[in-house]
Amino acid sequence: HNLPEGLATFVGTLDDPTVGVGLAIAIGIHNVPEGLCVSIPIYYATKNRWQAFKWAFISGISEPVGAALGWVALANSMSDSAYAVVFGIVSGMMVNICIHELIPTAVKYDPQDKVTSKSVIAGMFVMAMSLVLFAI
Repeated sequence: HNLPEGLATFVGTLDDPTVGVGLAIAIGIHNVPEGLCVSIPIYYATKNRWQAFKWAFISGISEPVGAALGWVALANSMSDSAYAVVFGIVSGMMVNICIHELIPTAVKYDPQDKVTSKSVIAGMFVMAMSLVLFAI
C-alpha cells in the first residue's frame, strides 16, 4: 500500500503544495508504527537486525518510488480529470486492501470480535473528524 501512498502524495502536491505537505506529514507519522510492524516480526523470526531493517526500508522506499512513477506518468499532463482519476484509483486500491486483507486478518485473530468492530468504527470516526478539522 505504500506505492499508492506515494502516488497520492505526489498528485496532491501537484494540485496544492499545502495538501502535499499535509499528506506527507500524515503518512510520515503513520510510517513509524508501520515500520515497526514490518521490522519487529522479521527481527524475532530471524534474530537479524539487518534483515529487519532491509525489509522495513524496502517497504518504506516504495512511497518515493510511487511518487516518482507518478511524476514520470503525469507531471506534464495533469488535468482536473487526470487528478480525479488518479485519486479514485488510489482510493480504490486502499479500500480494496482494507476490505480484502486488513479486516479479514483482524477478524481471523479476533474471532469473538472483542476489538475489531470497535476499532474499524473508531478508525472511521478519526478519518471523518480529520476531514472536518482540515476543512476548518
